[in-house]
Amino acid sequence: MQIQPGAGKAVCAIIVTYHPDSGLAARLARLVHQVGEVVVVDNGSTDEEMATLRAAAARAGLTLMFNHANLGIARALNVGVQHARAAGFSWALLLDQDTLVDDDMIEHLLIAQASCRGGRPVAAVGSRYRDTKGRSADLRRLDSSGEHWEEVESVITSGCLLSLPAYEAIGPFRDDFFIDYVDTEYCFRARAAGYRVIETLRPLMSHTVGAPTAHKVLWKTTWTSNHSPDRRYYIARNNTVLLKEYGTSGRGPWQIKSFARCLRLCKRIAYFETDKVRKILAVGEGWWDAVRGKMGPRRTSSLKRSADNASSGGHA
Repeated sequence: MQIQPGAGKAVCAIIVTYHPDSGLAARLARLVHQVGEVVVVDNGSTDEEMATLRAAAARAGLTLMFNHANLGIARALNVGVQHARAAGFSWALLLDQDTLVDDDMIEHLLIAQASCRGGRPVAAVGSRYRDTKGRSADLRRLDSSGEHWEEVESVITSGCLLSLPAYEAIGPFRDDFFIDYVDTEYCFRARAAGYRVIETLRPLMSHTVGAPTAHKVLWKTTWTSNHSPDRRYYIARNNTVLLKEYGTSGRGPWQIKSFARCLRLCKRIAYFETDKVRKILAVGEGWWDAVRGKMGPRRTSSLKRSADNASSGGHA
């Protein structure tokens, strides 16, 4: 299937930054020619980092939006999407600051969307990715029927082509999630509203989730993401909220099921990760805040906030 030349001009790329590294400008250069506009929403970087962003924007013609504080990935995405909607774009491509896109990423995302004919409308098209930290890549090509995509339950934020008309109907990303499972919750809500969520069969970017390491246990290789205590808090809390709101199948109350999930997460942390005590305490705090409905940014002054609080994807 072919798409019309210049179809990418209907797409606005949105990148959320938080203490970006020196390679950001080169990664953005791979993207600028594929879309109609590139918007960078900064979530509270330093003055020096913001000056670097301004210089990169001047060279590449980017649009910069500064929050001047870490408002979380959900709020930053909503800021960028509202700009894209006001500018008249039909689609928004969401990206993490460390993702390296393929030169033909937009073309293949649009082909996947266009080939998804009939039935329910598409809310989001996700991108498979090559893991930059060593996990085996999913190298599946087109299936025997020639499809470019498959329908999935949810997709990650980075590499997601978001339908802006669908966004208007579904509603914004949930600010109170802050970070982690922001994308999953949106996809669950989209599917509940009658929309489809699809994912390309071929990888269209290089990306990684957390700082994964592999550990050999007997004949099995186990991976762990090594997220910071803050991220472990949000993962435990927001996953529990999703189970409360959408996990209605199966036996037992959601509190018990989510607590069992948290115990499995703590087991992996205890076996394979550093900073074990702080991370396990953060998991417990996240579970308890979800049970009592305490959302928004983590309210912790005694623990040092890690620099990766909102810098990477995963379940953003």
